[in-house]
Amino acid sequence: MMTPLEHLSRSGRLDKFFIDGEWREPRGTAKGVVVNPATEEVVTRFPLGNGGDVDAAVSAARRAFATWSRTKPEYRAGLLDRLQALLEARSELLAQCLTLEMGAAIGYARTAQVPLAIAHVKVARDVLTAFPFVEQRGRTAVTHEPVGVCALITPWNWPLYQITAKVAPALAAGCTVILKPSELSPLDALLFAEAIEEAGFPAGVFNLVNGDGPCVGGGLASHADVDMISITGSTRAGIAVAQAAAPTVKRIAQELGGKSPNVILPDADLDRAVSLGIAAALRNLGQSCSAPTRMIVPRVRLSEIESIAQRTADEIVVGDPLSEATTHGAIANRAQFDRIQTMIGVGVSEGAKLLTGGLGRPDGLDVGLYVKPTIFSDVRTGMRIAQEEVFGPVLCIIPYDTVDEAVTIANDTIYGLGAHVQGKDLDVAKYVASRIRAGQVHLNYPAWDPHAPFGGFKQSGNGREYGLEGMLEYLEVKSILGYF
Repeated sequence: MMTPLEHLSRSGRLDKFFIDGEWREPRGTAKGVVVNPATEEVVTRFPLGNGGDVDAAVSAARRAFATWSRTKPEYRAGLLDRLQALLEARSELLAQCLTLEMGAAIGYARTAQVPLAIAHVKVARDVLTAFPFVEQRGRTAVTHEPVGVCALITPWNWPLYQITAKVAPALAAGCTVILKPSELSPLDALLFAEAIEEAGFPAGVFNLVNGDGPCVGGGLASHADVDMISITGSTRAGIAVAQAAAPTVKRIAQELGGKSPNVILPDADLDRAVSLGIAAALRNLGQSCSAPTRMIVPRVRLSEIESIAQRTADEIVVGDPLSEATTHGAIANRAQFDRIQTMIGVGVSEGAKLLTGGLGRPDGLDVGLYVKPTIFSDVRTGMRIAQEEVFGPVLCIIPYDTVDEAVTIANDTIYGLGAHVQGKDLDVAKYVASRIRAGQVHLNYPAWDPHAPFGGFKQSGNGREYGLEGMLEYLEVKSILGYF
């Protein structure tokens, strides 16, 4: 089997953009680099788009919208079916790609990053086929129509997953799109565009322009012919996009930062609650906006919880992402590696109790962006490590004395994306969940549900992704009185 780079190089698509149904040469000469986080070596260069590329992609999407927006749902569903099948056929190639460009352990890429991404395509197709685009209210018809041309900006931490979470429902709704993936993980987007092309989507319906945030991202956000922009990224990036988009009054959907709590109630099964909580916080090396990195625990059971946490952390295997034995690979990029090291140092200087991990690379890993999974205990909610998003494998254990205090601590953040609650008494867990200001709450580590809407309160953003609500983001509501 060819590697992702061999595949893209031989196809000639590594140095092109996908615009108006064809692979085009970029208008400019600027280049970005892909760095393998496991070796810190530059593995390839790729073009960065400019304003001309943005204009070409937006024009193509605008032309295509007139026809695509009028297609029957059954037609769009058939294309999504084909896209799903083609992504499944490419699943190993996609997994290898994610390991190369963002350092994900190959086992995690195969079992989470890729299949969960493909699930978003299936869900969009299923929502589309069941959705009533025209509803009757007396003699009035309430119709749902596609927003228009949508610019989609996706991050480097769950690159393929966030592409499908945006592109699939947008296309299902009848919108046309321009995708700008992160310049730090651009290769999987090229493989995705290949699948779009092979699936047979009409020219201009899907367009891909690689580039940086200020030029391509900012250009799309401010473009007068873009009707909506959806961004997943940092709160800082979301603010910049919203400011650029404001003069054209386009719709904005933002899935931004988080500092999610995990409230362990006094009656919880500690072995399960703590061990699975650490796994949830450190999945994808903590590079998840909804990672529950604040474990809020009963003070009277703190020492027992610390023992379980240390034992669980000892089972983590950090190393070569291509090794089947590795559970956690390398941090995705140098800037994030440095940020994590800085914040671990902050935790130590603030006086938090370092249970495990700490500064520097794990023993025996002298090259590569590897980080020690780090757990701090006896953290106070006002500490920087309890307030700022680290976006790495760093967990804070924060003790509480009463359940009311636990809820207060859970809400003591500018963010409100995800949350977890653990407890044997489900009625109490539900009550606590109802008091947490977050867009999605997990009770007792349930199975992932791709139909469950996902999005934030407060500075975690606005709008929702996944399932029915994910498609509704890309639809306008029109009332036609006297229709019936």
